[in-house]
Amino acid sequence: QVQLVESGGGLVQTGGSLRLSCSVTGRSFTNYDMGWFRQAPGKEREFVGATSRIVTTYYYANSVKGRFTISRDNNKNTVYLQMNSLKPEDTAVYYCAAKRQLGSTGSENAYDYWGQGTQVTVSS
Repeated sequence: QVQLVESGGGLVQTGGSLRLSCSVTGRSFTNYDMGWFRQAPGKEREFVGATSRIVTTYYYANSVKGRFTISRDNNKNTVYLQMNSLKPEDTAVYYCAAKRQLGSTGSENAYDYWGQGTQVTVSS
């Protein structure tokens, strides 16, 4: 069983920064690609970005490209989401997720395990 726990959410003003962390316990962290998703009130959950399991390949949604950065520390079994230049439209619950299968990086259906989510609120 794999467990994911997010932390680092909070309230920030427009233009501010936050760093989310996702700590993973259970089976080998390096067996999984790691993704970040978010869900705003009244909207469907959407892909934010992802990182591959070993090779440092990164993927980002167009809406966050250039502002958000994903990194992972395989020694600490942790993936991070650094969010800069935050906007009110970034307000959402942010989830990290892990998938074993290759490909389909932006599809939430490809992910096997999910964290409980952490709230990010950006005030205008």
